[in-house]
Amino acid sequence: MSGILLEVCVDDAKGLAAAVEGGADRIELCSALAVGGLTPSAGLMALAAHTPVPVYAMVRPRPGDFVFNAAELDIMRHDIDAARAAGLAGVVLGASQANGRLDAQTLAELTRHASGLGLTLHRAFDLVPDFAEAISVAAALGFERILTSGGARTAPAAVDRLEELVDLAAGRLSIMPGSGVTVETIDQLMPRLCVIEVHSSCSVREPATDARMVEMGFAPAVARRTDAATVRAIKARLDAIPAGV
Repeated sequence: MSGILLEVCVDDAKGLAAAVEGGADRIELCSALAVGGLTPSAGLMALAAHTPVPVYAMVRPRPGDFVFNAAELDIMRHDIDAARAAGLAGVVLGASQANGRLDAQTLAELTRHASGLGLTLHRAFDLVPDFAEAISVAAALGFERILTSGGARTAPAAVDRLEELVDLAAGRLSIMPGSGVTVETIDQLMPRLCVIEVHSSCSVREPATDARMVEMGFAPAVARRTDAATVRAIKARLDAIPAGV
């Protein structure tokens, strides 16, 4: 066994069940993965709390940028409370200044509010102008890991940068590659990157079966669905990496 963990992001009950069935080591629980993931409902958090693997809830109140106002910050505090009340293991946070730097003040408030929960810094990190500074901020605030594509659209497009980020982190926290991590691309990352975890949607494209739902705007023409077989396939690739690599 390689010991490299697989985190799977899901946004509904079926995806949650498929991730667990396929052998995911951890779940990132969201709604609206089509826009990068938003805060899941309290009901979905309650369901996820019964799964046999750790679950971290995304805390992001809307799509778009990561510059949050006071009202949105208050929403995020309540969403953190909901994750804690549900019994989830942690939360996934991020906040930016208008110039792309991490908003250390907002993140300090949120991480204090999330005391006792595990912490992942999400891909707001990929927008920062200075990765070394952002890693230091994240480490000082107690984040366990940074989910990142290395500043590119997908992680496989930024393997060199991801290697640099692992070096910059210097063991203070985990660099977790994510975005575009699939069965076809995992070998571009592993075992080249000295990481302990990776992140993937483990999804397949699925056309809508009800044209009326698409016509009425209730469903997209093509959606992505978490696939248990894909979870198993990526896990098998990770487990095939020799120990210590």
